[in-house]
Amino acid sequence: MSRTYSQSRALWAITRASFKAIFSQPMSVIFSLLFPIIFILIFGAFGNGGPGRQSLAVAPGSDTVNALFDSIRKSPLLRIVDYPDTVRMNEAVEKGKLTAILDIQKQTQVDSTTPRYRVLVHSSSASGSNLYVLLQVLDHLRLKTELARVTNLERSYAVQPVVTEGKRYRQIDFVLPGQLGFSILFSTLFGIAVVFFSLREQLVLKRFYASPVKRINILLGIGMSRLFFQLINVVVLILFGHFFLNFTLVNGALTFIEMVLLSVYMLFLLMGIGLIIASLAKNDTTIPLMINLFGFPQMLLSGTFFPIEVFPKWLQDLCQILPLTQFNTAMRKISFEGLHLTDCWKEIGIMGIWLVVGYAVASRIMKWE
Repeated sequence: MSRTYSQSRALWAITRASFKAIFSQPMSVIFSLLFPIIFILIFGAFGNGGPGRQSLAVAPGSDTVNALFDSIRKSPLLRIVDYPDTVRMNEAVEKGKLTAILDIQKQTQVDSTTPRYRVLVHSSSASGSNLYVLLQVLDHLRLKTELARVTNLERSYAVQPVVTEGKRYRQIDFVLPGQLGFSILFSTLFGIAVVFFSLREQLVLKRFYASPVKRINILLGIGMSRLFFQLINVVVLILFGHFFLNFTLVNGALTFIEMVLLSVYMLFLLMGIGLIIASLAKNDTTIPLMINLFGFPQMLLSGTFFPIEVFPKWLQDLCQILPLTQFNTAMRKISFEGLHLTDCWKEIGIMGIWLVVGYAVASRIMKWE
């Protein structure tokens, strides 16, 4: 009497063997867990922001035809950022992404003691020490502008800060989501591409293919082992950041669960890219090159280490196409702003396009031998 072949037992056996194989390669543990922790400690140690180049937006109706504004625009210490509407501009100030909104108003001259311009600097407590630095720069530019008018030394500009309450990004709140993306990106790509290529070159996949095991179970077994391993890293990184570096989890356990679910979604996306790389690679030496060609531009352009707002507008638009940008953005919205997965439909949608296209291409070019 013949026994029915158990696909579930075969799936479990492949998953277990692949999971054990991960720990036989110490570099996979170092690259996916140790490196992100080191980066988190280094970049998190920078504290709550320092005196870098301060970002400003100009309020609608502000007077921009004056000597002070010309000095502000030319100053290497200040950067003027354009926003499509005032709502996004105000949100950026409240979250500390923008140091202040500048509003220069020309005054009706009453006497020689009345400044001709009132300079309102709308900021929030989220800007922290950046506001203090900005006010120093503005005061220096004001004094320099007035001293340049040799024939008239009267005070022409009065700088007045207007500070409201805001929610501030601490350094760890920005760094940790980026390091999660960094860890998932390279660990998954190297894990899937290298393992799948090695199994194909050693004819293991060919033997699997000739066995009663379904091909989908072979792929699921390899993928699930990587999924389990990477989820362990995600959980460790989030808990490490929260309990040791005060990483913000706005809604507590719910935020933690949603961050894990988003990580799973990203993992499935990158598994498809890893299969494509493994199928295109002619030998094992080309795999790191192909992974770096895909991964390093994203590491630099996706807001992993610094905001994409520092780039020119055309490059910011390019950054928005990258899946890691959407992952990092959604992670920060969930962890810091208190939004939920349902509120990140744009980011999840763009990642979904990458996921569908990736697996569609992988299914066409995948090689089993």
